[in-house]
Parts: sequence; C-alpha cells; structure tokens
Amino acid sequence: MFLLDASLAQSIVDRAMQILRTNVNVMDERGLIIASGDRARIGSRHEGALLVLAQGRAVEVDAAVAQRLHDTRPGINLPLRAEGRVVGVVGLSGEPDAVRQQAELVRLAAETMLEQAQWMQMLARDQRLREELVLQLIGVSPPGAGLDDWASRLGVDLARPCVALLIEIADASLAADAVLAAQQRLRRLLAEQEPGLACAPVTLRELAVLMPLPAAESDLRSRLQALHGRLGGEGSGQPCLALGGRFGGDDGLARSWQSARATLQAGRRHRPQAAIHCYDELTLPVLLAGLGEGWRADELRRPLRRLAQQDRDGQLRCTLAAWFAHDMKAAPSAGALHVHRNTLEYRLRRIGEITGLDLARLNDCLLLFIGLELDVAENREIPQ
Repeated sequence: MFLLDASLAQSIVDRAMQILRTNVNVMDERGLIIASGDRARIGSRHEGALLVLAQGRAVEVDAAVAQRLHDTRPGINLPLRAEGRVVGVVGLSGEPDAVRQQAELVRLAAETMLEQAQWMQMLARDQRLREELVLQLIGVSPPGAGLDDWASRLGVDLARPCVALLIEIADASLAADAVLAAQQRLRRLLAEQEPGLACAPVTLRELAVLMPLPAAESDLRSRLQALHGRLGGEGSGQPCLALGGRFGGDDGLARSWQSARATLQAGRRHRPQAAIHCYDELTLPVLLAGLGEGWRADELRRPLRRLAQQDRDGQLRCTLAAWFAHDMKAAPSAGALHVHRNTLEYRLRRIGEITGLDLARLNDCLLLFIGLELDVAENREIPQ
C-alpha cells in the first residue's frame, strides 16, 4: 500500500513554492502537516485537511470560516489520490478566489509526483523480489514455496536453460565504501545494458547472474567478453567473471553457482592474468580441487613430495607444470620455459627417475598431474 512520506511531501512543497508566492502545505491521512513552506507548522493538525479527508473532496476556507476553525488560515485544500484512494491533502494559503486555479495545478503536479513515486516503489519491490529469487535458485537462501509461480510473475523463465555467472570485484586494495560504490556501478550497468538478466548481490564483492545459454557455445564466450567489456570501463572495481557449468535437476542452478565459485578459484591459480574463467575450460582443475584431504590425497601427492626432496629450487616442478600446461608437447613447453628442447627432455627424465614414474605412461602422468593440481589448490606456489 502506498504511503505519502514526509520526504516526498516536502518535494511537492518545494517545487510548488519555486513558482508560487503563497505557502503550500501537505497533510497525511491523519490530517497532520508533514511538509510546509512554513516549517513551524510541521507536525500540527490541519482542520481543513480533516474536512477534506472526511468528505473526499476539495474544501475552501475563507476568512470567515477560518475564524471558526482552530489554527486554520484561509486557503484551498484538495485531496491527493493514489491507488484509487485519498492518501493525503495539499493546501494553498490565500483567499480561495485568488488561489483556486493555482491549487488545482498544484494538485495535478503533486499527483503526478505520487504516481512516479509509486512506480519507483513498485520497481524497487520487484527488484528486491527478483534478487531474492536469484538467491533462492542458486542455493544461497532457502527455497520458498511456489517458486515457479513467483518466477513467472517476475518475468524469470525457469524453463530456459541458464547457468550461474559470478561477477567479482577483484581489486583487493579497495576500501569497503569503494567496493560498495563499484558494486552499485556494476548493478546499474547490468540493469541498463542487460535488462533481461536476473542478478543479485551475494557478498559485497560478488554478484550472481542467471545467464541464459545461447544455441552455440562460442556465442556464450563472445557474450561474456562483450559483457566484460561493457562492465569494465574506467575507474576502480574492475570485474572478474566466472561462469559455472550447466547442471540439470531442481538444484541445477545451485550446483552451477558452486561450480562458478570453484571455477573462479581455479582460474586464479591457472590463469591469474585472465578476467574471464569458464567451468568448461577448467573442469578438471575444478573437480580435482575437492580431493585435497584424506589418505587418497596423501597417496596422490606422494610422487610430488618425493620430487620436492631433490628439487630444492623448484626447477623440476616448474618444468612439470609447464609441460602439463602445454598438453605435454615438447616444443611449446620448452619455449615457455626458455630452454632448449634437450634441456626439457633431460629434466623430464630426471623427474621420472626421482619419482619412479614413467612419463610415457598415461597413468603415471595422471598421478603427477593430479598431485601437482592438489598442491596448486593449496596455494603452494610453483617456482617460476
């Protein structure tokens, strides 16, 4: 239900009195003056407004009538309507014949402002509901009853395949107020440039977006790049994007959000300079990141621990990481390490000798790869 508050009422008074030479009052549903050009009158009861509220029509008060009413001055008082009911009264001081036409114009302008305020309240309410819907869909808030009907009323098509997109304000040096300003900027840009996207703030630095899936995977990557370009712009709070995987079932979006967060962590480890990370491009590192505890993890790390005992400067681990990063291809691996191909082959032989594994066998390569991934997931830096 729409309520006329003092801030909006004072805006009505201030605008009217920029043009008029008479005092303007605005009264609420109880007949109390909540805004006035004469600030001393704010908070007092206006008997002329009480007559308007009781009768639902304009009430003119001339000098004779004003003498019979308590603390009332000559003027015209008119009802203000919103949502089909009287929500307040606007009054102009002065002899009725002199201010009658002006009073009607002020009433029309005031009701236009009420309609605008009502519309903004509805938009704000719908935005809050859409945000809460997003939080429920991604599993951050507990799901409520009638989620499908709720989504339909808000224009969110749950039948359309979507994945969760995490937009993070990555600059750790920003103070809290600067982060908040950056988040508000991102939300405004999303609303202006991607009005169909449902999004919600999850933390001060994180926004969750429900990203509809296009027909072609390449189109999704292109759209992410275009979105990042539009959200970047100038100033602080440059965003980092992490796209989750597509999962079916009622909890599909919740799992997609979890994978988006894991993708962001994996992307930071593997591609620290990149601003866009996709689950489909980092699937194995994301899934392996969950194997970091227990006796199985100890066994997976054992070859790397054996290597570390004889690799004090980390050169062999760095070589192994570069080799895996370049799909175990010699030429690009050697180029990335700035060494001769023979040097690369020598180092790989040493890795095999120390660990007791044969790098020509897939299973042995997988043991080394997984062990290295688990170490990286624990933020054990690979020497450069």
